[in-house]
Amino acid sequence: MDDLYAINVAKSEFRNCFNFSDVSKLLAIADPDLVNFSDGQPCEFGVGGLETLKTRMECLFEGFTAQLEVMVMEIRIQGDVAYDYGWHDLTLTPKAHGQPTRRRDRYVDIWRRNKEGEWKLWMYMDNRDVADPFRPEQALPPGE
Repeated sequence: MDDLYAINVAKSEFRNCFNFSDVSKLLAIADPDLVNFSDGQPCEFGVGGLETLKTRMECLFEGFTAQLEVMVMEIRIQGDVAYDYGWHDLTLTPKAHGQPTRRRDRYVDIWRRNKEGEWKLWMYMDNRDVADPFRPEQALPPGE
């Protein structure tokens, strides 16, 4: 399988984790040495971090229906390491009651190829997107 295609498939699995409330999809694409720098969360590393991530995602899906849109700006491959960056647009709708909330984050993923030739998510970092004060035409909708 072409490397660019394989990373796009893995990124689709990342999206599907949220859209189908399926934590196993996220864990399947994660490298055992995952470094997770998610905005607003403690840093997580390796197997212990994966367990914490699994628990956090299960709690999220217990209380919310998620809809994630992924906008990949670019994927660059350099040997057995690759990275992509772009935006995640996440809408969370409470399962009990309440209004949906929307959050748009910018992200960077770093992937590495394992011994089996599969691309695994090795490092993940995101933070809340903000409007550029010098380019008002790029302003985010109110409340974003």
